[in-house]
Amino acid sequence: MSQTSREVDTSALEHPGLGKLERKIRSKVGRAICDFNMIEAGDRIMVCLSGGADSYSLLDMLLALQKAAPIDFELVAVNLDQKQPGFPEQVLPDYLASLGVEFRIVEEDTYSLVKRLVPVGKTTCSLCSRLRRGVLYNAAAEFGATKIALGHHADDIVETLFLNMFFNSRLKAMPAKLRSDDQRHIVIRPLAYVREALIKQYAALRDFPIIPCNLCGSQPGSQRQAVKRMLQQWDEVYPGRVDNIVNSLGKVTASHLLDRELFDFHQLAPGTD
Repeated sequence: MSQTSREVDTSALEHPGLGKLERKIRSKVGRAICDFNMIEAGDRIMVCLSGGADSYSLLDMLLALQKAAPIDFELVAVNLDQKQPGFPEQVLPDYLASLGVEFRIVEEDTYSLVKRLVPVGKTTCSLCSRLRRGVLYNAAAEFGATKIALGHHADDIVETLFLNMFFNSRLKAMPAKLRSDDQRHIVIRPLAYVREALIKQYAALRDFPIIPCNLCGSQPGSQRQAVKRMLQQWDEVYPGRVDNIVNSLGKVTASHLLDRELFDFHQLAPGTD
């Protein structure tokens, strides 16, 4: 069920404006990869593909960069089939086979477990995410991946920032690169600088075979959805505000916050100059 290729299907790039949009996103992805040293020579990167616009776009960008990059690295696309009722299980294998990209389908019934453990009416995001993460980490080890690439974008990062502030009293977002808790894996988010709106435009023009998720993040009562609506309103009324928040995450002034572990306020004294 696996194939390899470094060629990208460019038939959809004939649409007017798509080439410019693709270059804009690729530039942001390339900057994130360089800023955080996400990809190194010899890497075997497991690209987690959910069937959503984000992960399709991520794979597209990495395939294009793989072709143009001065270093060699491998890509393997991996989808976790969570046995969600009605999941069109042939869509991703057919799409990936058409690209000629190496891929694996991992089957694990996390859906039934989530439904059994989470009370009706409660959001399933947290448990679903933890279960999915565990399965994918094990898959990365099995497939010999040195990096795990996730499709989270700039909006996801800002949403996480506000969720942590509002509900956990922590100034914490979603890192562009991190080491897993078990120390075995490096996780990268190459779309960290890319806004969701650009990804949606790109996915629509590329006509990806989108598979909707009706299990977790799409739940209307979730706090993440509430924060997403807040950011959308800001984009409409205050264009550029969310982009400024994204930029601010890379320009932290520790002495102007209140974290005594991050900055030594106790030893602060007048200068001698």
